[in-house]
Amino acid sequence: MERVSALPFPASVYAARLERAGALAAEAGIDAVIVGPGPDLRYLLGVEGDTIERLTALVLGPGFEPTIVVPRMELAKVRDTAAGELGVRIADWVDGEDPYALVVDALPASGGRIAVSDALPALHVIPIGDRMDARLELATPVLREGRMIKDADEVAELRRAGDAIDAVHRRVADWLHAGRTEREVAADIAEAIRAEGHETVEFVIVGSGPNGADPHHEVSDRVIEDGDVVVVDIGGAVPSGYNSDSTRTYVVGSPTAEQAERIAVLVRAQQAAVDAVRPGVTAHEVDAAARQVLADAGLGEAFLHRTGHGIGVSVHEEPYIAPGNDLPLREGMAFSIEPGIYFPGEWGARIEDIVVVTADGCVRLNNAPHALASVG
Repeated sequence: MERVSALPFPASVYAARLERAGALAAEAGIDAVIVGPGPDLRYLLGVEGDTIERLTALVLGPGFEPTIVVPRMELAKVRDTAAGELGVRIADWVDGEDPYALVVDALPASGGRIAVSDALPALHVIPIGDRMDARLELATPVLREGRMIKDADEVAELRRAGDAIDAVHRRVADWLHAGRTEREVAADIAEAIRAEGHETVEFVIVGSGPNGADPHHEVSDRVIEDGDVVVVDIGGAVPSGYNSDSTRTYVVGSPTAEQAERIAVLVRAQQAAVDAVRPGVTAHEVDAAARQVLADAGLGEAFLHRTGHGIGVSVHEEPYIAPGNDLPLREGMAFSIEPGIYFPGEWGARIEDIVVVTADGCVRLNNAPHALASVG
């Protein structure tokens, strides 16, 4: 019987990613890269999972064939990924053997500069370093470059995720009512995230009234009241592993004149940042476009965080749309635009879309209405 692949992309896509990572390592003067479980390994080979006490690590670099070191008890799972489809060399081990020696054996004999992925913890990095005469360094400059630029298939998956999360936002009015707790509303939203096409729920933030003034508030047992401004920030991963992330701000009943005016300014600030996106503009300049609109309205100090973050197989990845980041934008980069305003003890608001840089600007992947929505 012909084997049916569970991978979201053809094996050739992963082969190209491995080749690209090797070429980027060569450009950076890196002799080998050691990649642990996490987003980078998922991107390169479709290998799922997080770091555990048993080492799994991919060793790749310019001029030699990649090797993945894996516990034998995980061998079947790894063979079902692109590692198996591409015939990547597998070095398996059992408890009592030294997996770190297998990593060293997979490295080029000349040693040189060895880089490790940022998701590989000290639990494994230190034993690897103890077994070799080389200074380990971060592989972030190599690995981020491949993941930052999305190809057409990746953009299609991000669009799929964006459409699915938009569908959830369009249903929020069904659940967001005075008398319900944030936790109850969040449970309904989480169920809808899955129902609308996500495989996992990565986060649900329902910040009502004063809780909305905390950008990282998640949920609580606070009972939502009439007149509350409510921040709803939600996201999940579709079956391919690509993520959604979108925020809208709602009001239960009618807003005050001040709330309506300030949130209208926020919507304009978000649009200004979107309008600033195009190849060659820096991440700093996009952040500044949103920040300037808020500052001109006297709300600059209410904006407490960066304007955005990259998204893909991770909810947060490079590029970061932040003050001082002079990284020029390039076609294919995907990131959030999410300015917010926060008034401690009172309320907060945030508007967020994912955008993808095009040849002459950008395209939004979220299209649910941006204006303050009255519910309940």
